Amino acid sequence: MFDDLRDLYQEVILDHGRKPRNFRRLEAPDLTARGDNPMCGDRMELFLGMDGERIADAAFQGKGCAISMASASLMTETVRGKTPEEARDMAARFREMAMTGTCPDCGGAMEEEMDRLQALSGVHEFPSRVKCATLAWHTLNTALSGGKEASSE
Repeated sequence: MFDDLRDLYQEVILDHGRKPRNFRRLEAPDLTARGDNPMCGDRMELFLGMDGERIADAAFQGKGCAISMASASLMTETVRGKTPEEARDMAARFREMAMTGTCPDCGGAMEEEMDRLQALSGVHEFPSRVKCATLAWHTLNTALSGGKEASSE
C-alpha cells in the first residue's frame, strides 16, 4: 500500500513537472515576484490577479526541476479563491510538511488543499530538495507582502 501511494505521488509530481498548470504570464497582474534557488538554478516569476481581498488568478513562468515546477503548478491551483492570510497560512503549512513529511494542523478548512499538496511531502527525505519544493511558496509570500525578489536561501 505504501509503495502504491509513493508511486502515485511520484506520478503527480512528474505530471505537474512536465505539464505545469497555469504556466503563463497574466496580462495585468496585481502582484508579482521573482523567485530564485541559487543552489540549483530554479527560477520563477509569479503573477497574482486579485479580486478585492481574494486571489482570483495565479500563474507562473520559469525553469526548474520537476519538483520546483510541480510545486508551483499545485500552488497556483490551490491558492485561487483564498485571501492573502489564508494563502500565507497554507504556505506555512506546506513548508512544515515539506520539511517534516507531515502536517500536524492540516485539517479543517484547508484539508482538501493540503491533501492535494501531500504529493510533495516526500521531499523531506531529501533536504536539498526542500528548497526546490518551497521556492514557489517563498515567492508567493514575497508577492503578497509587496516584495519583488524571493530566495529559497
